[in-house]
Amino acid sequence: MNAVLKAAPPEPLWFIDTVARIHVAGAETDGRLSVVEGFARLGDMPPLHVHHHDDEVFHVLEGRMTVHLPGEQVELEAGSTLLAPKAVPHTYRVESETARWLVVCQPAGFESFVHAVSQPAPSNELPPLDREHDLAAINAAAEQHGIELLGPPGALPEAP
Repeated sequence: MNAVLKAAPPEPLWFIDTVARIHVAGAETDGRLSVVEGFARLGDMPPLHVHHHDDEVFHVLEGRMTVHLPGEQVELEAGSTLLAPKAVPHTYRVESETARWLVVCQPAGFESFVHAVSQPAPSNELPPLDREHDLAAINAAAEQHGIELLGPPGALPEAP
């Protein structure tokens, strides 16, 4: 693998209710890992889900978020890092006005899901709160990328 240097930040994408930027794609790492930046507002919480093929590392750059795992809630603030292992149901919730974080997945693949369900963002601004989502398309893309949606936003993993 050769070093990957990008001179400019990647274009912003509206990924569900966040702004995402794909910094490192699996194609650049022979499928070993990917790096995606997320930016969201207070209360953002994706559906409860599980990654069947990849470990997911959250590293908070700005703000605060809580990652919910079975029987555990972990509060993260800027500088905090957490591993959500593959096959473990989880979700997160943004606890500050906004938060910005990196998601590093090994092996790569999550970035392909992000790309599949996103649209180019017209600016760095967050998507409108009333934006409609095609939940069937999101679920189908998740399944294609080894991600299983287990419940709606707000659902938490059950304790073991």
